[in-house]
Amino acid sequence: MRNPQFVEEHIGLAYGAGGGAMRALIEQVFAPGFDDVPGGVGLSAMDDGAAIPLGDGYLVITTDAHVVQPIEFPGGDIGRLAVCGTVNDLAMMGATEPAGLACAVIFEAGFPRALLEKIWASMRDACREAGTTIVTGDTKVMRAGELDRIAITTTGIGFARRIVRDNGLRPGDRLIVTGTVGDHGLAILATRKELAIEGKLASDVAPINTLIRAALAAGGAGIVAMKDPTRGGLASALHEMADKSGTCIVLDERAIPVRDEVRSIGELLGIDPLIVANEGKAVIGVAPEAVDAVLAALHEHPLGRAAAVIGTCTLERPRSVIVETGFGRRLLTEPDGELLPRIC
Repeated sequence: MRNPQFVEEHIGLAYGAGGGAMRALIEQVFAPGFDDVPGGVGLSAMDDGAAIPLGDGYLVITTDAHVVQPIEFPGGDIGRLAVCGTVNDLAMMGATEPAGLACAVIFEAGFPRALLEKIWASMRDACREAGTTIVTGDTKVMRAGELDRIAITTTGIGFARRIVRDNGLRPGDRLIVTGTVGDHGLAILATRKELAIEGKLASDVAPINTLIRAALAAGGAGIVAMKDPTRGGLASALHEMADKSGTCIVLDERAIPVRDEVRSIGELLGIDPLIVANEGKAVIGVAPEAVDAVLAALHEHPLGRAAAVIGTCTLERPRSVIVETGFGRRLLTEPDGELLPRIC
């Protein structure tokens, strides 16, 4: 993958933002020296998970760490986020029936037992929604002040007959987003900054494996790429998909679903919802002949009712994302800084 950035001598917040800086860190520090997975997907692919050939399918593995602040927010908490983030990464690889999760919890001495039990109950509820469970884990306690309250890491495994990569886009393919964008990141920011806004602004955090299962059943081989737009938002996900596939993505800005509350607070703070994290959405690359079937399947699911076709793949400017505004065109840039730290 083309990435001209050079990782600096000291690692800053930008390297955890999910954009080009983070990919450069993985390419230059973490991936070198680790072998690829023969016939599968390994670390160097920087996809949403790894895939190891097993029998007539694949064992899919993914892991994610969560340090969100505040740990409770409208629509969820760090526990729900930890489960959903891992379940959704598995689904993005085609593993929509997670076999089980492992969980490591680190918290500081003095953490309230009642809050810990509340977070754990939230994790149980999210597991039930996803049709999975936590099967093993680990716990560590740090001295007060050595950790900012709590951090949770979850690892998930699942099986897939066919792996869906994030690099499979081709000219003519359409891009579908499964719902409104920017909800999670701006709900976190509004809570953190104690902003008073009209309307209900809540995180979209949810397990979307059943939604993706329905889409895959409807689209079959017509679904050629998938990515969840978490850190870096829709912009980062689309840039990564365009870069890896060597295509240009042309977006119809008017077709991108954004809640009025999200748009309002984004305008107030000068933050584009397209660069803000989502935790219950997916971007799906679909062959033209499968678009109607996939969109219909998404609309029938409670989590996909706002799904929309938002763009088309071309070759006019490879590895770029262009936005059609209705008044002209602009290049959609990928953020390299950390506008919203501790978002997941």
